[in-house]
Amino acid sequence: MSVQIVHVPLGDRAYDVVIGRGLLADAPRYLAPHLKRNRVAILTESRVAGLHLDAVQRAFGDISSAALALDPGEGTKNWAGLMQSVEWLLDEKVERRDLVMALGGGVIGDLAGFAAAVLRRGVRFVQVPTSLLAQVDSSVGGKTGINTRHGKNLVGAFHQPSLVLADIDLLDTLPARDFLAGFGEVVKYGLLGDAAFFDWLEANGPALAAGDHALRQYAVHRSVQMKAEIVVRDETEQGDRALLNLGHTFCHALEAATGYSDRLLHGEGVAIGCALAFELSARMGLCPQETPSRVRAHLRAMGMATDLADIPGDLPGAEALIALMGQDKKVQDGRLRFILARDIGRAFVCDDVPSDILRAVLEDALVARA
Repeated sequence: MSVQIVHVPLGDRAYDVVIGRGLLADAPRYLAPHLKRNRVAILTESRVAGLHLDAVQRAFGDISSAALALDPGEGTKNWAGLMQSVEWLLDEKVERRDLVMALGGGVIGDLAGFAAAVLRRGVRFVQVPTSLLAQVDSSVGGKTGINTRHGKNLVGAFHQPSLVLADIDLLDTLPARDFLAGFGEVVKYGLLGDAAFFDWLEANGPALAAGDHALRQYAVHRSVQMKAEIVVRDETEQGDRALLNLGHTFCHALEAATGYSDRLLHGEGVAIGCALAFELSARMGLCPQETPSRVRAHLRAMGMATDLADIPGDLPGAEALIALMGQDKKVQDGRLRFILARDIGRAFVCDDVPSDILRAVLEDALVARA
């Protein structure tokens, strides 16, 4: 399959998402139009650096570069990680017209993008996502930020990248668990707005997970298309963009409850959150009773986290989880906002979920862990 480009038309902040195989080797060709000086500052993390940094820097040829490899994991996406990144960029004398490259998964993309947003009041950056989750979701749309003790992504900025290079070959180096976690975000797109894409995932998901590059590229391309269309309609999440948070109200509470640790990867939380969102929708009489079972059946067929029972260790009770949801960015006027669904592919925003039904859904899911 040849290289595909999804254009994100946002006026003077427009950019291309380039999707295909072997893109790292061609990086200078794609970067050249964006270079004011022949220099790139790379923010990455140690695991990704060990796999890909040498290849990136060799491909650069006469483009000079410096790199900082941060500790891996969600625990780096905090105030300390932001300070370390910004101070290093200043040490490297990165100027406003220079280019910062985020080489890594969602954590590095969010952190490096936020560092670029605040450095000298805004430095351009390029996303080179190395995980499936980052390729289909976090690298596109300009959301950057860090976590605090109050919750996930509560401090950040909208700062669009100048370019996204989604190299499908990089997915070959992902551990199976990380790949499947990213698949949670892929499934989300079918569930929120494209029932035909969900049908396609049911038919092709196992082969995609097994390594079929053409199927992987199609899944990334379709996901990016959907996200780009929504971002263009609603760049700063005043309306439609909230649909991209299907499953995330549950997910963010579960991530906080597990200490943003390896007990629960973000994409695993999204998959579990989507299943809970469809269960909540069914109990509210919004979608057919059999739909949550179909969602769970696909997640299980892929070998993915599906239920609270799939999260190791202790979890707090339903009331404590609901309290954690109260810190979610989607709360408005103190009211929780959920993305619910009338069926697969028919998601909508809802801010009047009955508290007793929400509590019952969580209590039943917690009981099933016993």
